[in-house]
Amino acid sequence: MIEYKKIMGIIFSVIFHALSILLVFLASYNFVDYASNPQGDFTSTVIQSINTFVIALAMFELGAGINKEYSSSDNEENIYFNIRRIITRFVGTVCIALVLEALIMIIKYSQLELAGNLYYPVGILFGSGFLLMALGIFLWLTKGHKE
Repeated sequence: MIEYKKIMGIIFSVIFHALSILLVFLASYNFVDYASNPQGDFTSTVIQSINTFVIALAMFELGAGINKEYSSSDNEENIYFNIRRIITRFVGTVCIALVLEALIMIIKYSQLELAGNLYYPVGILFGSGFLLMALGIFLWLTKGHKE
């Protein structure tokens, strides 16, 4: 049973790391393609590339967390400390990606003069703020736990 857990952890870790690498290459390609053939808005291209890099970082963090959680022995380290560290890094990266996506939407809607659709990015910003508050509450509630 333990071997199955380790094998599946490695498989999912490799999948997320491969997706991360693919997204890095995709963002780099999009930026280099724009630099060689500038069509469209430079600011939007840069922000979209940054957003893709942040999503790639989130995928990398998820793969690293899965690898750490499932490939190591359960007796090596404090499980509460590991979970707190993994969740904090992942949620922080997801919040950055959400905020960047909301900023991209705000820029697009302001350029296209679609001010009536601004409640979508505002909802994303409130959601990411709520996620950060929930993370803070989680960290506060689990600060005294020891294995």
